[in-house]
Amino acid sequence: MFHFRNSFKLLSSLRSTPIASSQARTIKRWVAPTMKELRSRREKMGPEPLRPRSSFLDWNYGAEIFSFQKRLNEEFDKDLLQQSLTHRSYIIKEEQRQKELGIEQPDLGLKDNRKMIEDGNQLLSNYVNAFLLFSYPKLPSIGIKAIHDYLLSDDLLAHVSSHIGTKDLILTEEFPIEKTTLANTFKAVVSALQQSTDDGRAFLFVRDFVLTQLNQKDIQEIWEVDEPLQLLTEICQDLGMGVPEPRSIGQCGKNTILACSYVGLYCNKKLLSKGFGENVHMAVKVAALNGLNKLCKTEEWSKPLNFSVTLDEVVALKKSKRSNV
Repeated sequence: MFHFRNSFKLLSSLRSTPIASSQARTIKRWVAPTMKELRSRREKMGPEPLRPRSSFLDWNYGAEIFSFQKRLNEEFDKDLLQQSLTHRSYIIKEEQRQKELGIEQPDLGLKDNRKMIEDGNQLLSNYVNAFLLFSYPKLPSIGIKAIHDYLLSDDLLAHVSSHIGTKDLILTEEFPIEKTTLANTFKAVVSALQQSTDDGRAFLFVRDFVLTQLNQKDIQEIWEVDEPLQLLTEICQDLGMGVPEPRSIGQCGKNTILACSYVGLYCNKKLLSKGFGENVHMAVKVAALNGLNKLCKTEEWSKPLNFSVTLDEVVALKKSKRSNV
């Protein structure tokens, strides 16, 4: 009897619990049809056109400038940083707009970044050359120039500039912003940092964002040698190794679609490099490329690049090489 009375009390308490109401989603019936109609209307209107970030109501340029330098962990002079992001086309556009409003002599109080772009380009060139000479001491000048041009190309600098956040901060007339403008803005930012701090900080900035683009890159993909055997011959003669001579090591599958030639290059009767190819000409070319990689220390298994080097270390090594000469 005791157990029956307790069970009855428990069932009575469960009966008073509003189970159905506690699991209700409380979504009205009109919500789903309304959302479907809004979606249908939006699809009929097509995709929303691109708008610059500055056109949004919550845009605060001063706060964005402050956040930009904090994200980069750099201390810029505020005026220099804003100047590096201001292009001449924006100033012309704003002056024209003020003239249309009746202002005869508009004064925006802004400076464009044309001079900073030139200075930044020179700084980038100097830093990149110094790092390449430090990292590839045996690479010929033509190879250094090819890598230098790759790192300073508009495509690569625009890629870096966009990913550090300059795309929304650039003051320019054009939209969407072109790659050339993004690349020029990055050059101006480098100049602004160098003027705000020193060459050491500017070099570290370029090292971290530009020079690291060489990480896990095959030099042969960047530096395309048209006549590798001719270049290899010049390098071997400069090193006093003699003229490389191609000799056939092996051949298989002749007169078939799977033909393969195996060629070795010899200098002073010593094997320098080997290469495979579908014919003798291609095998000699591959062997010459392998020989260049061997002499220039750019093989796949070579020591990785040192991306922690500072400007002082690069300059010190350069001075020591000059003194040895």
